[in-house]
Amino acid sequence: MLQKRYIGLVLLLLMAVTASAQKAERDFIRKGNRFFKDSVYVNAEVNYRKALEVNPQSTVSMFNLGNTLAQQNKLQEAMEQYVAATKMEKNKDGLAQMYHNMGVIFQSQKDYAKAVEAYKQSLRNNPKDDETRYNLVLAQKMLKDQQQNQQNQDQNQQQQKQDQQEDKQEQNKDQQQNKDQQQPPQPQKKDNEMSKENAEQLLNSVMQDEKDVQDKVKKQQVIQGGRLEKDW
Repeated sequence: MLQKRYIGLVLLLLMAVTASAQKAERDFIRKGNRFFKDSVYVNAEVNYRKALEVNPQSTVSMFNLGNTLAQQNKLQEAMEQYVAATKMEKNKDGLAQMYHNMGVIFQSQKDYAKAVEAYKQSLRNNPKDDETRYNLVLAQKMLKDQQQNQQNQDQNQQQQKQDQQEDKQEQNKDQQQNKDQQQPPQPQKKDNEMSKENAEQLLNSVMQDEKDVQDKVKKQQVIQGGRLEKDW
């Protein structure tokens, strides 16, 4: 009997503690919701964090805290709360809202590929959400435009690189032409120009001929200068 009474007392205490914790969690969430509605996001954040201290697995507190952080532009922290909540949330409507808000954050950061995937995840859990469907179509269009702009930018960069290479080649060609023009002209050998050896041979021949002529002249002079006996 004592054992049964002891067990029953423990169960009653646990139930009382659990009920008290649940009440505290609900109170903090309600306070947080009021502050959130009044746009007092700092106080809302404080109460949602207190609710999580009471129940660390409260997906409602995580989701609401994520919304509050997003309103304060703490996007990375908000995303962490959403991701943690999706890992524990079982309700499809709750999951749809979490993925929808994740898509909104990705879209605000121009990460359209992840935004598209988040919206698709949201619609898988709630196919009737027209707002998410609209956001998905918009994100898909922005993703297509982003990809097209990136492709055009890559093509422009490639064209600029090619133009720079062509300009460099043309510049090198002009520099080489200028260098060639600055060099003094090299004398070209004419077809009828004599080689040094031929010129020497011709000079020697002329000198020999001149010597022969001089010898003949000298001989002639001797003959003309001598006294000839007149043949009477």
